[in-house]
Amino acid sequence: MAEGEAVATVPDTALTYPFDARPAPGEAIAVAPGVLWMRLPLPMALDHVNVWAIADGEGWVVVDTGLKTPVSVDAWEAALAGPLAGRPVTRVICTHMHPDHIGLAGRLCARFDAPLLMSRLEYVTGRMLISETGPAPEAGAVFYRRAGWTDLQIEAWRKGYGRFGSAVEPLPHSFVRLSEGETITIGGDDWRIVIGDGHSPEHVCLWRQRDGVFIAGDQILPRISSNISVWPTEPAADPLGDWLSSIAKLRDLLPADLLVLPSHGEPFRGVHGRLDALARGHATSLKRLERRLRDPARVVDVFPTLFGRPVGDGLLGMATGEAIAHLNHLERQGRVRRAPDDDGADRWTVISGDDS
Repeated sequence: MAEGEAVATVPDTALTYPFDARPAPGEAIAVAPGVLWMRLPLPMALDHVNVWAIADGEGWVVVDTGLKTPVSVDAWEAALAGPLAGRPVTRVICTHMHPDHIGLAGRLCARFDAPLLMSRLEYVTGRMLISETGPAPEAGAVFYRRAGWTDLQIEAWRKGYGRFGSAVEPLPHSFVRLSEGETITIGGDDWRIVIGDGHSPEHVCLWRQRDGVFIAGDQILPRISSNISVWPTEPAADPLGDWLSSIAKLRDLLPADLLVLPSHGEPFRGVHGRLDALARGHATSLKRLERRLRDPARVVDVFPTLFGRPVGDGLLGMATGEAIAHLNHLERQGRVRRAPDDDGADRWTVISGDDS
């Protein structure tokens, strides 16, 4: 499943958290005029996802939907009858295509005859991944073998291939496209669409400029850095370069006093400091990686350098993807090179650069 947040964390910066309480499943907390915060459980170490309801006349615009699980369905039923007061969902917006964000979009759209709003790349990628039910492609096995996976690990990947769709209701067969810089109106207020990249291909954020409310999705998280990974479908990609460019764009675009509404963690203020910390964290990781690669290493060999702790099989795919993202970024900059060994794995070695 190409979903989830980073294996690595980035230390908290001088952020402020305006809300002491967190909503229980089925409950909501008002975080800004007309904006409700709801929180759905996830069956993983990252144990929740935040979703948002924005008042829209006699109904609600919902931003993100949670996984397709019975507990999330029950939480939605409780929220619709409780804090959402039985009013209909008028539109469903998904920030990006990961299952914890689109999992119940199809259900809500069908129930309320509501349109789905997404960026084009997120919608198309989500539809593609839902349709991927197997068998596992051989190119994926080659990709993971080059990273240093064992035969047993590759076999486990084969058996689990195609599970993305199990956590997602079928998406509607049509959608409304959201694009960078356009404005949509919700409840009489304008929300500007801001697109990010790196964590997913065309991630949507929403900015109500009149009072500085920014629904950030996974593009800005307060305590962890979103997973930035290379996957077998695009093995030469440089998502870390895209991510760092997005951080710089957001740093220049957004005012310092925003109320940021993230998909994981709590609403916070201090967006400039957080973006600076994210950029520093990846710069530090790249420097550590260059020092490690004075001796040739496989992808799986650099996990301790990047993550500082053991990586179990449950996080192996994300850890591998994130490590390759860092290596590909260094390779694009001419700072490392790779060569295959006799076992079919790539050995990465530093070429040059400031590794002080």
